[in-house]
Amino acid sequence: MFDPDDLADIRSAKEEWEDETLGPTLDRFGERKETFTTDTDGHEVDRLYTPDDVGERGYDDEFGFPGEEPYTRGVYPTMYRGRLWTMRQYAGMGTAEETNERYRYLIDEGQTGLSMAFDLPTQMGYDSDDGMAAGEVGKSGVAIDSIHDMETVFDGISLDDVSTSMTINAPASILLAMYIAVGDRQGVDREQLRGTIQNDVLKEYVARNTYIYPPEPSMRIITDIFEFCAAEVPNFNTISISGYHIREAGSSAAQEIAFTLGDGIEYVERALDAGLAVDEFAPQLSFFFASYNNIFEEVAKFRAARRMWAKIMEERFDADDPDSKKLKFHTQTAGSTLTAQQIDNNIVRVAYQALAGVLGGTQSLHTNGKDEALALPTEESVRTALRTQQILAHESGAADTIDPLAGSYYVENLTDELEQEAFDILDSVDDRGGMLQAIEDQWVQREVQDVAFERQREIDEGERVIVGVNEYEVDEEAEVDIEEVTEEDQRRQRERLQDVKDERDDGPVEDALAALHDAAEGDDNLMPYIIDAVKAEATTGEIADAMRDVFGEHQGGAAL
Repeated sequence: MFDPDDLADIRSAKEEWEDETLGPTLDRFGERKETFTTDTDGHEVDRLYTPDDVGERGYDDEFGFPGEEPYTRGVYPTMYRGRLWTMRQYAGMGTAEETNERYRYLIDEGQTGLSMAFDLPTQMGYDSDDGMAAGEVGKSGVAIDSIHDMETVFDGISLDDVSTSMTINAPASILLAMYIAVGDRQGVDREQLRGTIQNDVLKEYVARNTYIYPPEPSMRIITDIFEFCAAEVPNFNTISISGYHIREAGSSAAQEIAFTLGDGIEYVERALDAGLAVDEFAPQLSFFFASYNNIFEEVAKFRAARRMWAKIMEERFDADDPDSKKLKFHTQTAGSTLTAQQIDNNIVRVAYQALAGVLGGTQSLHTNGKDEALALPTEESVRTALRTQQILAHESGAADTIDPLAGSYYVENLTDELEQEAFDILDSVDDRGGMLQAIEDQWVQREVQDVAFERQREIDEGERVIVGVNEYEVDEEAEVDIEEVTEEDQRRQRERLQDVKDERDDGPVEDALAALHDAAEGDDNLMPYIIDAVKAEATTGEIADAMRDVFGEHQGGAAL
């Protein structure tokens, strides 16, 4: 991109600047600290970047234009000048009625996409009346026990008017089936349904542990969803391959890229092994990343990930459709950076993290509420979080030009460094037999844990400043309102579930569950059977159990 002779002149001029201008200032005043590094990767940040740090690389091959390979500068030609990112606030209250109320509130406040948070029993495939659900019903999101709960969540909200993201993994097939069934009841054509299911089980074994089945049947279910949706629900993203939770578990930015794309590679390979053509399902793949406080590192991370995925899909999988090579991603601001101390500081953290996501070219964005270190966010804090996005969109200027940090010698250099480090990690994954094998061997988990341990050590010893926690502390904290799910709320949910079981016709339920059980023993695509069971009013737990009987249940801590 720069002439070699010009670069030589710049190097010479820099050396002269260091000797004549910088040197006397350093001798007299020094700098704030001896070494500056990026947030989690520990890349040393140089004092000054010049064209010499970008080098002689060709513009077209490494940067290109928005909407063209290698998509470093964005996956769409107009980006936010054509359409703003989807403002998709993650929400799910204890009951379906409360969640519907919160969704209507957010839509009225200008939210442009819905995002469902589910309670822990739902995420694990248990009904609210199961003994395993005791004390957890509605605590981390909405309890969805049957199609009636899903209908209540979307009461008065037409599914052809909204895009809905569902943070659900092991039972993703069941919750997607419920969403499709609600759309059918509303009279919405399946091709009009838009949204995303997370559906990323591999990262559950690494970071979250909300799995149900062992890896092999889990991968089968995922590829069944790919196949079914390509034919029936073509505008629904069938997986959100999630680096967010890997980062929240403590990974570095480069590890977040590498392990996320590594999971993506594993899913593509499994789909190809199942007989699917890459360009039939790859356009429906999407990704999910965290955005942390170091703006430049995060922007570089997003740009590097985009460029890497385009190379991987073309060079490794011979994808031909341009949409198969576009890394489209959702971003959530980093929950683990929020502090219970001085919670108003979290508004500032979230704003900077959101800015990084937008400067990095995200397709949709969730901004955390300031009180999420304490409990489910209140309406007031959710509104502030949404207003953060709206101010960013309409007042900051960040959405007015495409990839505005492109050409920054620092950002381009950091993009290259993160890409190279992430590819090196992927090489190590391949050397260990692929992502699933690396997870089975606990190598991925150990790599993440090592970074997390070092980060915590730095905080404990004061090497890393967390404002309001280990520096700039105050003696008193302001009182805050807390959203709580009461035992009465949980009791009402169990009663509603019992009403469903008492009033339904058990014959069709039993027939549908038996058919699903038989399909699981065979090799039919499971999605039509799951949808039939949902429409017969089988519950989340009953459908999950029909597959548990065939597939078994993964035991945490055991070899995968």
